[in-house]
Amino acid sequence: MDNGLKISSFHILAAMKIGMFLDDSFPPDSRVENEAYSLIRAGYRVYLFSLDYQRRGPKREHIRGIEVCRYRAGRLTYKLSALACSFPFFHWIVKKKIERFLAEMKPDALHVHDMVIAQAVMDANDQSANPLPLLLDLHENRPEIMQFYPHLKRFPGKYLINIDRWHIEQKALIKRADKVVLVTPEAVEVAVSTTGEPVSKFLVVPNTIEKDIYFNYPVNQKLVRQLKKVFNLVYTGDTGLRRGTDTAIRALSKVIEVVPEARLILVGNSTEDEVLKELVMELGLGAAVIFEGWQDVSLFPSYIHAAQVCISPLKRNLHHDTTYANKLFQYMVGNRPLLVSDCTAQAQLVKQVGCGMVHEAENAQAMADCLLYLYKNPAQAGRMGERGYQAVADTYHWQQTSQPLISHYESMPRPQ
Repeated sequence: MDNGLKISSFHILAAMKIGMFLDDSFPPDSRVENEAYSLIRAGYRVYLFSLDYQRRGPKREHIRGIEVCRYRAGRLTYKLSALACSFPFFHWIVKKKIERFLAEMKPDALHVHDMVIAQAVMDANDQSANPLPLLLDLHENRPEIMQFYPHLKRFPGKYLINIDRWHIEQKALIKRADKVVLVTPEAVEVAVSTTGEPVSKFLVVPNTIEKDIYFNYPVNQKLVRQLKKVFNLVYTGDTGLRRGTDTAIRALSKVIEVVPEARLILVGNSTEDEVLKELVMELGLGAAVIFEGWQDVSLFPSYIHAAQVCISPLKRNLHHDTTYANKLFQYMVGNRPLLVSDCTAQAQLVKQVGCGMVHEAENAQAMADCLLYLYKNPAQAGRMGERGYQAVADTYHWQQTSQPLISHYESMPRPQ
């Protein structure tokens, strides 16, 4: 046993050390966890810099092999992060913490999640004696989606946060990075056309299921029994209006005329939930729409198990057209048919796999028609669910879709 420990220690010491950066508390963040876990499984050491706004744990903690390094950040820093492209204060504050992290952990490569913290990491890296290779991992097109944030439509955010500056900054960060990760081929097309950078600079890593994590969540049979119904429509995730949740409520009002026992179960929350609840009351759907609120991802398989159809009625915009929501693959592995809006990327996925139906975004009647078709054709709906599950088992799982990321790090020279 002693020899085994010595060999293990040797390999750990020789492994490449990757410094990851997250501008938020950890956990939770499924994409960060999936990427880190895959890299650790491939033989790398991962040190995660986390801005700990929510006091999630001790300053140092091991989570599934990830060496989490938490740096305390207060409410002021959090507020300043929203102004990161308008004023330099956030970068000044965070850069000092990043420099301390780099000095203590001595990583061999840098991996930055999203653009908020990227400038500070890049500045600290550029000013070091030996700048390290840096990968920018953009989970979403932040400037595009920000224009739909409720707080940017009212005072003071409407006047303090300039979306055009965020677009300019995102382009500049992409140019500064050595490599950039995006979530779909459609997102790469947009990035290439807007930045002029070559396609070879980009990697595509979708938000698919990490089977070693997601498949181990047990189904809560008590919850399933509580939700048992003739025709349950389930939505998981952020319930903001841009996600089309209001379209789903309007569609339900039409479905319920034919299927009185139909219900819409919203698993998630947002600052716009009151708007949705007012719409529910206006349409007389108080007993048919269930607001479950925020739930841990470990319960998602149980909610999906209780569904007859799982939905993603996103409203169309450049961001939604070029991304895959995590929920798509969670629905697919749950063996349920999907009903999605015609946002380009998700519509193409569903059509390619044959795992559901597509409706016109923001068209409640079209959505209702699709739901009624699935209700009246349960055998076909079942086959859609089976095709979705098989597609995840064969292709759309993290071990497969994370290969470009693993290959990128494998192409880098290992430390001696």
